[in-house]
Amino acid sequence: MAIDKIIVRGAHEHNLKNIDVEIPRDKLVVITGLSGSGKSSLAFDTIYAEGQRRYMESLSSYARQFLGQMEKPAVDYIEGLSPAISIDQKTTSKNPRSTVGTVTEIHDYLRLLYARIGEPHCPQCGRKIEKQSVDQIADIISALPLGSRIQIMAPIVRGRKGEYKTLFADLKQDGFVRVRVDGELRLLEEEITLNKQQKHNIELVVDRLIIKETMDSRLYESIETALQYGEGLMLLVMTVPGEEGEKEELFSQNFACPDCGISIEEITPRSFSFNNPFGACPDCTGLGFSMYIDENLIIADAEKSVAEGGLMRWSEHVPGWYLRHIEAVFKAHGYSMHVPIKDLPRQALDEIFYGCGNERFDVPFSSSTQGEQIWNHRWEGLINNLNRRYHSTDSPAIKEEIEKLMTHKECPTCDGARLKPTSLAV
Repeated sequence: MAIDKIIVRGAHEHNLKNIDVEIPRDKLVVITGLSGSGKSSLAFDTIYAEGQRRYMESLSSYARQFLGQMEKPAVDYIEGLSPAISIDQKTTSKNPRSTVGTVTEIHDYLRLLYARIGEPHCPQCGRKIEKQSVDQIADIISALPLGSRIQIMAPIVRGRKGEYKTLFADLKQDGFVRVRVDGELRLLEEEITLNKQQKHNIELVVDRLIIKETMDSRLYESIETALQYGEGLMLLVMTVPGEEGEKEELFSQNFACPDCGISIEEITPRSFSFNNPFGACPDCTGLGFSMYIDENLIIADAEKSVAEGGLMRWSEHVPGWYLRHIEAVFKAHGYSMHVPIKDLPRQALDEIFYGCGNERFDVPFSSSTQGEQIWNHRWEGLINNLNRRYHSTDSPAIKEEIEKLMTHKECPTCDGARLKPTSLAV
């Protein structure tokens, strides 16, 4: 039968007077009362203390000798307890990355768990990423059926354009005989001409072997050479007796996806911390959300036209500067400054908010020294202008003013999970 409540009988710790209480589980429960009425005595000194004591007793005798003995609280009977966590009362943290997990340090244990037994996968293709030593690769190859014919290759060029004449000459000078170019075996002594405008795959044939009962040191040397030329990657091409066609398998000596080429660093607890640049999502810096300027917050009154000040709530100090630009854009593109904003076509709103690219407009302005002037100028758009100012200014006041026009949205890179893609793929 499921336990759905914590039952306390005869609690008399400190100033409690033999209190009997039943507290529902899986609920947020608040204990309230006058100062000195026994709230802390019930919550911390009775329920939490007994939960901790029982948890300590469940540990091995070896572990308990380092933790000390915990006294049983003054209570007759408690039922339905689980291991308990106590979060101390403290001033509100303004760190937007703080969570219940980080405050209670549970997150530290999760980070350690993933760092020690986590299995990394490629965030792009989902393939499991494994770090394989020369011995491990050799053991896999040696376990192939006897008589299997294998070719050990080093992937040197993978999907890149070029002619690679110098590469072929260097490989020939190093004493190698064959390469596989775009799936075709070629001899290095012949002239190999490639179209430099097309992408090519080039694998160096390091050695060709037949699997025997005992493999000599030649196999290890060939694997090491292939990994050296392939910068940690080795391609095995094999023909197994009784099976049709050739099979291929790619091995990686590094924590890298052999298919996508995505490398990941050694997995450590910091890889799973959104408070650390080694683990945090690069786009939202571990917040899980990004701030963006909301069109609806820029519009003061959609019932008014641009000429009537429908856009000007946010720029009361310099309305004329932006207004003259918008007026020049509207004049050039045939929009009316006197139509209510809600009735403007979407194209007109896009040009107001996001600009018109490299197109230039004749913008009139007045100068105290030169009088009326016409300035042929680009229009970057209100939102682009505010974004640029927000990210370039050092003024907290300007940032605070622009933030009034911003709303939060879930980070599209990490989907709100706060960690970088390679950490989320473990």
